[in-house]
Amino acid sequence: MQGLYRGIPRNTIRAAILQHFHGVGIMNMDKISLRFGCVTSSPPMQQKGLENVSVSEVLMTKGEEKLGSWLWCQADDAVINAVKNMAENNIGSLVVLKPEGHIAGIVTERDCLKKIVAQGRSPINTRVEEIMTDKSNLITVTSDMNILQAMRLMSENSIRHVPVIDGRIVGMISIVDVVRAVMEQQTGELKRLNDYIKGKYY
Repeated sequence: MQGLYRGIPRNTIRAAILQHFHGVGIMNMDKISLRFGCVTSSPPMQQKGLENVSVSEVLMTKGEEKLGSWLWCQADDAVINAVKNMAENNIGSLVVLKPEGHIAGIVTERDCLKKIVAQGRSPINTRVEEIMTDKSNLITVTSDMNILQAMRLMSENSIRHVPVIDGRIVGMISIVDVVRAVMEQQTGELKRLNDYIKGKYY
């Protein structure tokens, strides 16, 4: 909000904002101006809501870590090697590939705990394909998918890692990446509202 809001008493603005905070969430200042039938002296700040943030943009924030050979393993690899890969790269899942390079499924740290540690199996003598989630049950997203849709998929299926597939694997997003995107968006909105309340736009 770079422009000057006219005709809205400051106390009314504050009351509307605080009332909304105790309600359903964060109120955009554009909505406040419309609610009181007022206009700004300059165009409102261009703000990109989460509904317009794509998976590819979240991947871009991950920088060089978004894609690499460490993101996957082979179906016939020993589980111990997959675990070492995840530990060394501080990640929680690996896409599993068949010898010809096609996706076979996904293996996560949770798979290793539930199907190896909890069952007393040997991570050295067990192959990844024995504990992975098979491709037929694999949940994936595309890079142009809305991040809110991706978050809904992860929530509804109780999963924390989703491969990004555009005909081939282009990356991986986790629930941590999604939460970070939400927090960054809301932090920016809260700052703008706080600045407005304090009069920094006057």
